[in-house]
Amino acid sequence: MPLRIQKHPKITTKDKNGQENGFLIPIYNVHDKFIDPDHNPKQIYLTVVSPGTVKGPHLHMKRWGCFTCIKGNVKVLVRKNGKYEEYFSGEKYEFASIEIPAGTAAAIQNIGDIDAYVLNMPCPAWHVEDQDDHPVEGWEYE
Repeated sequence: MPLRIQKHPKITTKDKNGQENGFLIPIYNVHDKFIDPDHNPKQIYLTVVSPGTVKGPHLHMKRWGCFTCIKGNVKVLVRKNGKYEEYFSGEKYEFASIEIPAGTAAAIQNIGDIDAYVLNMPCPAWHVEDQDDHPVEGWEYE
């Protein structure tokens, strides 16, 4: 299954008088059909990646992930067929969502100087009785 990316528009919001009062970013909508219906999110959680650090690599054999950086900027590193690919999400990258298929090793690197807030919308949801964390052998990305 190929890795998929979806960029999200930043939409300016206005009050009843037409004055700008912020923005919204539509992260997930079932009608977009970005995520395969068999892998629709079953959980949503926030993880924070400190500046200059990496979370992972992680490997899940059953669980799909869909990562969207909503504050700061991250590089999502993916190893497919022994090669590393880089994907970006965050304020500089149109808040792209990056779908990581089950069986794909990945890590998230904060490439900014502030905490990066990353949403993950996995399927299936994590559960204490269904651990799906596997060792990642030979991760040599620098």
